This record gives sequence, structure tokens and C-alpha cells, in this order.
Amino acid sequence: MARPREFDEEAVLDAAREQFWSKGYAGTSMDAIAAATGLGKGSLYGAFGGKKQLFLRIFDSYCTGVADAVASGLTGPDEQAYVRLCAHIRAGAAGVAADSRHRGCLLAKGAAELSEHDPDVTARSRRTLEGIAAIVADDIRAAQRHGDIDPAADADGLAALVLAVLRGVEALGKAGIDADRLESAADTAIALLPRTGKARVTEGARRPSVL
Repeated sequence: MARPREFDEEAVLDAAREQFWSKGYAGTSMDAIAAATGLGKGSLYGAFGGKKQLFLRIFDSYCTGVADAVASGLTGPDEQAYVRLCAHIRAGAAGVAADSRHRGCLLAKGAAELSEHDPDVTARSRRTLEGIAAIVADDIRAAQRHGDIDPAADADGLAALVLAVLRGVEALGKAGIDADRLESAADTAIALLPRTGKARVTEGARRPSVL
């Protein structure tokens, strides 16, 4: 009869994720993971398989969490869709600005390092990014239905643009670009969204006078 595991599996996965996130896949050894988790390498191999299997499990979980977070933030009534979209873009820039270690997200880091050589990472990265783009596009369509974004605009194209801006902001953040410029890039992206005349008039009517 197999003995029950005598460790907290989630705690071990969290510790291993920190190693991969901080050092990258190539820079992380099973010895380092064993030291970080307090487990012997035999226990790690027995519970999770080799280094690649462990990374893929962590990477898959991270990608699922990212997509779920985007869906949670961009789901709601049509009348709030534009506000949600703006908040999503600004939150992305703010999160990068707050990343003082310049680690970026594990999705981008894993894809950049491994996708050229690892079809599993390539497939998971693409599926995640396409899923996120679809969620953003759905929110844009909701904003179009409510009259906040031009209904003639290509929602899928705009979603791809938003995704590209946020991925670019992350790259800038990793290079040490300051928070003001990251937030300015987010605000500029929002300003470039094609609004309807109705939305511009309504927004102008709500804007307080400077006189």
C-alpha cells in the first residue's frame, strides 16, 4: 500500500514556481528546487516527475490563473464594459510599475525562453493569449452595444491591440522604464479607443469646468 504524501503539495509548487519565475527554466535546477522546498530530489521526481513536467504543471496553473483573473475583471453588465476595459488597461500598467524586481509575468517569461524549442509551452502560451484576447473582445463588444465604443470598429482587432500594448508595457517595465511613462502609455492606449459621438458628448458633459 502506497504511503500518503507527507508534505503540502501546494506549498511545494509555490516554492518551485518562485524558483522558475526568478531564475528562469534554464537557471533552475532540481537541486535548487529541492533546497527551496526542503524535499529530496527523489521525493520531487516521485511526486511531480522531472523538471519539465514540474514546470509545465506550474506554467499551466499560472496561465489558468491569469485567464481567470482577466475574465473576472472584464465580466459584467454592458453599461460598465468601457469602464472595465479602462480599468484593465490601467491595472496592467500599474502592476508592471509596481514590479520592483522586474520579473514580469511567468507566462511571458516562459514563452520567451522556451517557446522556440518546446511545443508544449508554445501551445499553452498561444491558447492562453488567444483566450485573453477573446475575453477582451467580448468586453469591447459589450461597450459597443452600450454605445461607448464605435460599433463599426473591429472588436477582435482592438482586443489584439490592447493585448499588444499591455505586453509591450511589460517589456518596457522589465527594462526599467519609469512608472509615469508606463501609465502614460496605458492612458494613451485608452485615448485611442474609437469612441462614439454619443460617448464623447456624454463624457464632455460630465467633465467639470476648469473656470
